Amino acid sequence: MKTVVTTAYRPTPFTLDEAKSVSEQLAIPLVPRNKRSVEKLHQEEQADVLVAAKERLEFYPLGKTEPFFFHPNSSSFRTKRPLHQDPLIEVSKLAKGDVFVDCTLGMASDAIVASQFVGTEGRVVGCESHPILAYVVQQGLQRYQGMPHLHEAMKRVEVVQADAAEYLAGLPSNSVDVVYMDPMFTETISEASNFETIRQTANKDQLSLRWVTEARRVARKTVVLKAHFRSTDFEAYGFVRRVRPNTKFHYGAINCLNG
Repeated sequence: MKTVVTTAYRPTPFTLDEAKSVSEQLAIPLVPRNKRSVEKLHQEEQADVLVAAKERLEFYPLGKTEPFFFHPNSSSFRTKRPLHQDPLIEVSKLAKGDVFVDCTLGMASDAIVASQFVGTEGRVVGCESHPILAYVVQQGLQRYQGMPHLHEAMKRVEVVQADAAEYLAGLPSNSVDVVYMDPMFTETISEASNFETIRQTANKDQLSLRWVTEARRVARKTVVLKAHFRSTDFEAYGFVRRVRPNTKFHYGAINCLNG
């Protein structure tokens, strides 16, 4: 799908410069706003619209009136609790200084939690295959002004625009500690409604044998899957399911230390 970038409804020198910069970095057309609504831009350009607003980038897939924009989401409250008790940290056996690869970056909530936990000696990489979504999240991680306690953790997350299985295939064996995968649920979960704007745009690839095989090859410690509680992927791909009562998703892990 074609994407164009424009300014906020009433452009300023700042937002115009921002839109020009985005256009150059992503190699997408810059179109003047001319006080057109997003709906009008969709109609006339027949394209997704990326808006360079004053404080953030807003992405409107064709036909959608609500934007996708970066926000720390659940990481904002998860990181105010004891991190060693976070389900992802517990299941993955993540430790300070570890290398964590998030194959399904999304809103980057899990990557931020991991970054906060592994600290400055660790490393967190997040994969997003869609170039516009990857850019919006990458920029948001660097520029978000809220949640001061997360600024450094957000800035440490490295965003890679790539298909997860392809990215893993290019890594040396036993080169990271934890590989995490959270494929888009085939069933809608209300708690994830902030992601609904881009449900049709985001990568909907489901788990595959190649993906899991590559993850097991590169992970020194664990491969972790988050999926809907009805998912059969846990058993199909050898994950030990961690049942979470009264929740709509479960975690599962493959212990790579045992081969």
